[in-house]
Amino acid sequence: MSLAVLTSCALVGFKMTSVRVEVHVGKGLPAFSVVGMPDTGVRESRERVRSAILSSGFQFPAARITVNLAPADLPKDSGRFDLPIALGVLAASAQLVTDKAGQQAVPALGSYVFAGELSLTGAVVSIAGSLAIALGVRQQMPGAQLVLPKASASLAAHVPDLTVIPIQTLAQAVDFLCEREQLNAALPSPIRPSTEAMLCMSEVHGQQQARLALELAACGGHSILMSGPPGVGKSMLAQRLPTILPSLEPQQQLEVAVIHQLDTSQSGTVLAIKEQAPFRSPHHSCTVAAMIGGGRRLHPGEVSLAHHGVLFMDEFPEFDRRVLESLREPLETGEVVLARANQRGTFPAKFQLIAAMNPCPCGYYGHKQISCECTPERILRYKTKISGPLLDRIDLHLSLHFESDLRQKEGQSESSESIKARVQRCRQRQYERQGCLNAALQGKALEEHAALQDQSHALLENAMQRWAWSIRTIQRMRKLARTIADQQEMALILPEHVALAMQYREQSALKP
Repeated sequence: MSLAVLTSCALVGFKMTSVRVEVHVGKGLPAFSVVGMPDTGVRESRERVRSAILSSGFQFPAARITVNLAPADLPKDSGRFDLPIALGVLAASAQLVTDKAGQQAVPALGSYVFAGELSLTGAVVSIAGSLAIALGVRQQMPGAQLVLPKASASLAAHVPDLTVIPIQTLAQAVDFLCEREQLNAALPSPIRPSTEAMLCMSEVHGQQQARLALELAACGGHSILMSGPPGVGKSMLAQRLPTILPSLEPQQQLEVAVIHQLDTSQSGTVLAIKEQAPFRSPHHSCTVAAMIGGGRRLHPGEVSLAHHGVLFMDEFPEFDRRVLESLREPLETGEVVLARANQRGTFPAKFQLIAAMNPCPCGYYGHKQISCECTPERILRYKTKISGPLLDRIDLHLSLHFESDLRQKEGQSESSESIKARVQRCRQRQYERQGCLNAALQGKALEEHAALQDQSHALLENAMQRWAWSIRTIQRMRKLARTIADQQEMALILPEHVALAMQYREQSALKP
């Protein structure tokens, strides 16, 4: 045959897109062209494919070879198209055939998805993004088998309900397709054990109100803004939030691992899958692209690397204004949509924001013993670095102060494990009732599951008029009140629950 069609894939952000690899070998002067918006890495595959075919003992056809990567309007990058292009050349030049009962036949290629980079020796080397590819194949092409390099296949094998075929060389891939060699499905690679030191809430002395706010945030998936002088314990509390969050579900672990693989482009055989929620703490000098993702080849940012976990932003007002404003959409939608001139990608970003700041530039405004040296103008300018729309999206505003008694009796401070058990039960009630955490309630679901009594409505209406709260703020107060009721194992939202939720907003240190 002179035409062969195989299936490969492209990655745009977190999403895999199927790519049809069409190879035509026709008459004419010898030439090898690749069309379909290939980048430099894909165009260079011509030389790798030619050398790999010859090194593997096959004939490279002296003909006009045209490779079309469809859809043509989707940019193609990386060397993962080497393997399907080489197999297409062999199939189109009648070198990829099976021999059954003395009759030659072309093997069925439509049930496979191929991805792999070729070396000049014919070996198939590992590729980046194998987990994202495997997830996409399972979701979009059920029943298809994924053919990958051996190292990448062991990573992709962590995706359930998907058959991944590992290959080491181009010749082995040909023998497998021609049924001259049987290959077993790849087995998952070993999981790297976590070596991080475990923190515990029992190490936090005092700050009972902050501990309760942290537990409420963990129960309902809420965001927190903590304000207080240096050394009061803001970072210490934030770093211990992941220790009271429930362990990630297997699907969540896989999604987190996929994002981190896309970020580091790791190609090893050991996969870092962790049960604990991720914790990201970017420096306040980070750029917009580092925070939300981007680049010529779209890569995830800090908000996506904190997916299903915690994003801690210390020295909150010191971040660039554009970086802070870029958080508004992810906090609302749970994803980041990156639009560039030639591509558009989406990354998940369901994270809990924990922000910390000082009450003023010097840090001691309102301190009982150390006097503040900042002028009112400096304090106001410092506070207004955080815009109103961003503050609207933060559920709990917490002011921390030094406590005089630093002594702590043994067993007085509760451990992370016991708090985690309560958080797990509270979250389970929410999932059974509404299928999501309270922080994600929207529209009719919010009206149904966070219904308020007349007295509670009156409280919120008075607060709205007194402090000029927006509708978004009122809705977030309702979600927080629902979490407080769930934490106390109560079916109805009582006025005291609403009052406590309002207290966490009213005490904000950012009030003018």
